[in-house]
Amino acid sequence: MKKLSTLVFILVIASLVGGGLFLSSWDIPAPVAKVEKVIPNERFQR
Repeated sequence: MKKLSTLVFILVIASLVGGGLFLSSWDIPAPVAKVEKVIPNERFQR
């Protein structure tokens, strides 16, 4: 039972490290959609 617990612990740590390395090296492209919103003049204080 102790060997199984150790194996599960090592697998969890390895998957966390692997996931962290994957996310740190993944080149996610920035969104390029243009956003335009008209703000009415009534929203600004005078």
